[in-house]
Amino acid sequence: MRIEKPRGGCTTEERIMENENILMTQEGITETLEKNYMPYAMSVIISRAIPEIDGFKPSHRKLLYTMYKMKLLGSTRTKSANVVGQTMKLNPHGDAAIYETMVRLTEGNQALLHPFVDSKGNFGRQYSRDMAYAASRYTEVKLMPICNEIFGDIDKNTVEFVDNYDGTMKEPTLLPTAFPNILVNPNQGIAVGMASNIASFNLREICEATEAYIKDPKADLSEYIKGPDFSTGAFLLRDDEALGKIYETGRGSVRVRSKYSYVKKQNIIEITEIPYSTTVEAIIDKLAELIKGGKLREINDVRDETDKTGLKITLELKRGTDPEKLMTRLFKLTPLEDSYSCNFNILIGGEPRVMGIREILHEWVLFRTDCIRRRLNFDIDKKEERLHLLQGLEKILLDIDKAIYIVRNTPEDSQVVPNLMEGFGIDEIQAEFVAEIKLRNLNKDYIVKRTSEIEKLISEIAALRKTAGSDARIRKLISSQLAEISKKYGKDRKTVVIDAPQTEAEPEESYIEDYNVKVFMTRDNYFKKITLVSLRAAAEQKLKEGDAILCEAEATNKTDMLFFSDRQNVYKMRLYDIADTKASALGDYLPNIIGTEPGEKIVYATPAYDYSGFMLFAFQSGKVAKIDMKSYETKTNRKRLTGAYGKGELVAALYCAEERKIALLSNIDKCVVFNTADILTKTSRSSQGVQVMTMRRKSLLRDMAVPESCLKSTDGYDARSIPSSGYYLKDEDSKAVQLSLFENK
Repeated sequence: MRIEKPRGGCTTEERIMENENILMTQEGITETLEKNYMPYAMSVIISRAIPEIDGFKPSHRKLLYTMYKMKLLGSTRTKSANVVGQTMKLNPHGDAAIYETMVRLTEGNQALLHPFVDSKGNFGRQYSRDMAYAASRYTEVKLMPICNEIFGDIDKNTVEFVDNYDGTMKEPTLLPTAFPNILVNPNQGIAVGMASNIASFNLREICEATEAYIKDPKADLSEYIKGPDFSTGAFLLRDDEALGKIYETGRGSVRVRSKYSYVKKQNIIEITEIPYSTTVEAIIDKLAELIKGGKLREINDVRDETDKTGLKITLELKRGTDPEKLMTRLFKLTPLEDSYSCNFNILIGGEPRVMGIREILHEWVLFRTDCIRRRLNFDIDKKEERLHLLQGLEKILLDIDKAIYIVRNTPEDSQVVPNLMEGFGIDEIQAEFVAEIKLRNLNKDYIVKRTSEIEKLISEIAALRKTAGSDARIRKLISSQLAEISKKYGKDRKTVVIDAPQTEAEPEESYIEDYNVKVFMTRDNYFKKITLVSLRAAAEQKLKEGDAILCEAEATNKTDMLFFSDRQNVYKMRLYDIADTKASALGDYLPNIIGTEPGEKIVYATPAYDYSGFMLFAFQSGKVAKIDMKSYETKTNRKRLTGAYGKGELVAALYCAEERKIALLSNIDKCVVFNTADILTKTSRSSQGVQVMTMRRKSLLRDMAVPESCLKSTDGYDARSIPSSGYYLKDEDSKAVQLSLFENK
């Protein structure tokens, strides 16, 4: 058989062979992850997200080092855009990312206890989610004085330097911080499969704790460190157990509470300090939600009065409101009291480690010891080089005329150094140094003055060697530096530690106001909760065209509401979770607020009324199920129960507080009135019910209602026994029933 080649140029067989070859060369998921994903994950962990022992991420370090090289330490400010542009030589990221990094390090942003960047212009605020900072072309920056302790002796080989990303420059792998910056300023980062969240602590407390640790590694650090200290202030609720866990393991959380004052004359509460982990906008949004939901009726108005002077949220109170009780509620219901979760994950030698404060201080002391030893060795090398040169010069002193003679009488310049080496028994470096001395300085006075440093250099080198060779001496030096830094830059705590109030925890419901309401549900599943006061003011209900009221009932704001669907589900909600509305509004669309399944419809709604009484479910077959309301009560706060009623074509559902008469109507205009007491109450929600009305000749039950809503009188309709075939409707009742059914179906 001949195989025709398609337009693509190859036969079907060739295509199959190609596909087989492709499949054969495909990698397994494990190999792909190892080749591609793992290098990416390690890059994020090591080069981006997790801080190192100096307290910086690579982005911070590159930015600050660039500013240092630009001589912005102790100088005038320069445009932020200039710094961003220069930083891109070390950091191959966009200018927006670099500038955002700078913003967090600035004094203006107030994110750090001890900012590194002196700023001028609008840099936003850490406590504001929406307060955007100005563009880099409008702002100016320089380094803060504390950066002297960050870059001290960096040019003396205190840390390793590596090539930048394109090999054109050198950059430090770490900064030789003279204090444990890793614990003084906060640091957050999310890597692949891990995260870091390091709280800030008071500089003075950390310095004292480090000094104590150097003297005694087993010292009780809690005597020096009272707890985290945040740039936003507020109050830290004392929890010795939680703090102890953080100090030991590096994990745990603390509670931080806003600072406020009550202005009695104006009847307002002014909130001036908030937890570090939240924002002004988050607080105001939550307050607005609670006020809208009717849970905070004590507040007339909420105003954000934050300005250049600082943060301020003003709460305007209603007359008679107890401010202390209100704030207790707000601390429970809003981010005005928030938790700060600690996760002290730090890179040590390229390996992420979660450490407690003691272990962090141990690693920092090792790091700082190495920095100082490298600096001492650098100084030793420089002084030895100087000593070596001066020792060669000293030999010249023995015969200056000889040195002059050699220089003058050497025919070639290249031979001057070799001749001096031979003439005085000195090495090439010493000879080069002598040869570069001006002729006018080749005199005894000059040489004596220069060589007089030799003994001093020998003494200094010996002292430096002694210090460099002793960990104890280096650590003593570290302690003295810490004491000096603490004295120079130490500040009082911003976050004050207070004892948590010893009050019994009240349930959330106790904070919610209870009042009478009336609820309405429409056929199109719109729901309204209206206060009786509002209802009296305007009773006319606004509905969508073609819609009608299906259920209505009176209840209170704390009542549970039950919503029965056409899929045998019942949804539960507390009425206080649904906002009050007005009769002139359409109301809330139920599928949006209770989370029904796609296509699911609510067919009946009723308040639970403390789960007393019972539910009646009528089916097309003429059966009626009587289910105890207790069956819908749950100990857990479950919002959805399946199997709300038995299987079958549901015609109607009805809540009854007590035993009473109920009317059933069929599609052939028959009616029967029965007493609910004649039906046994079931606790099983899946009960199929009892046959109350006999269905014959393809008749179906079409409605269930209270008799007074559809019949002028029950005379002639009462069931003599159950089941009953029913009675044909009288003429006067037939019209009333048809009208009722039209309105409610």
